[in-house]
Amino acid sequence: MLTDGAPAAGTRRIWAVGALCRAVADALEARFNPVAVRGEISGFSRAASGHCYFALKDAQGQVRCAMFRRSASLLEFVPRDGELVEVTGRLGVYEPRGDLQLVVESMRRAGQGALFEQFLRLKAKLEAEGLFDGARKRDLPLLPKGIGIVTSLGAAALHDVVTCLRRRAPHVPVVLAPSSVQGGQAAGELVASLQSLYRLAERGTIDVILLVRGGGSIEDLWAFNDEQLARTIVASPVPLVSGVGHETDFTIADFCADLRAPTPTAAAELAAQPLETWLSALGMMHERLQEAALRRLDRASQRLDQAAAHLGRPSSRTAQQHLRIERQAQRLRFALAARTRRAQDELRAARERLRTGTTARLERAGQRCERLEMRLQLLDPRLVLQRGYALLTDAASGHPVTSAAQAHAGQHVRAALADGEVDLRVLPPGAQNRP
Repeated sequence: MLTDGAPAAGTRRIWAVGALCRAVADALEARFNPVAVRGEISGFSRAASGHCYFALKDAQGQVRCAMFRRSASLLEFVPRDGELVEVTGRLGVYEPRGDLQLVVESMRRAGQGALFEQFLRLKAKLEAEGLFDGARKRDLPLLPKGIGIVTSLGAAALHDVVTCLRRRAPHVPVVLAPSSVQGGQAAGELVASLQSLYRLAERGTIDVILLVRGGGSIEDLWAFNDEQLARTIVASPVPLVSGVGHETDFTIADFCADLRAPTPTAAAELAAQPLETWLSALGMMHERLQEAALRRLDRASQRLDQAAAHLGRPSSRTAQQHLRIERQAQRLRFALAARTRRAQDELRAARERLRTGTTARLERAGQRCERLEMRLQLLDPRLVLQRGYALLTDAASGHPVTSAAQAHAGQHVRAALADGEVDLRVLPPGAQNRP
């Protein structure tokens, strides 16, 4: 039977776990509290309740800390990972886990911590050299030919990025250059992976690169604060997006990249526009092309109607107008085909729909022109001449003779019949025709 009372004579005391934790907490209370501790913040987080949780560490060790809402509300600054601080509080044991815990009652800055100071020094150096200059940063391609990714094979960031790209742009090929994203060897591996993608970029295989990993402490993200990596990022032949950590995490890589995304998923969203957006744009382009074709055909038909109204000899003019309409229709077909091919290269999924719609419109326009041609042919005077009528003109002047008052005895006139012309002479009224 477990007991937390005094042991029987000649026996070793057996502690209950809870009793042991309380006994240790009492010993710490009597030996240390209140206590003041100096160290670097690591893994700082603020819960929805307002309580803060983090660790204080130095080269020899670390201790878990909790700062409850009342004490946290009195802080005069926002604690950040890597900052060197001095805290006061009470050392105890968090009994549910048996962890040593420092309940912090006050905190003040004691410096910015060794890692954070290194970060600030490198940032200032590279900024002075112009590596962060916005003028050298490039826009991302609207329609990437290929996307390169540098991250760890086992990282959740890889799954998030690939899932996002598969959903938004499944037609865009993706090339993965795996690398460690944490630890002493990570910076060198990141540089090597980027350089392998640069060779593909120079061959035109990819035209944007994503450098991503999930969030973590300043120690976890330290590989992305490497100077060699920063200079490698700046040397990228194509636009590079940095999606390292969470929205509040900043690294040297973020400042060197052409674009900084708050998360890995956001980096994927910036690099690839949704396929539906381009399909919608193509649909609008298709409608505009159809409307433009119809307007041009309508104008051509209107000009044909106006020409028909002013024709003296419509047969030859009709042929000319028909030829012009055919040339216009041919140019329209060529223009629409060329524009359709360019649209097909951008979004192959819409190829057949655009081609079918345009061809149908042109066929209907051709049929309409044929009907107009038939209507004009019906106006040809030769059809009237074939019914026995003749067209009289003065042989000397070529002017038409349309009434008897215009004719005079002895006048030489020419009669145009359906199959040729006949020269005639006008007789005096009442005279008989003699051979």
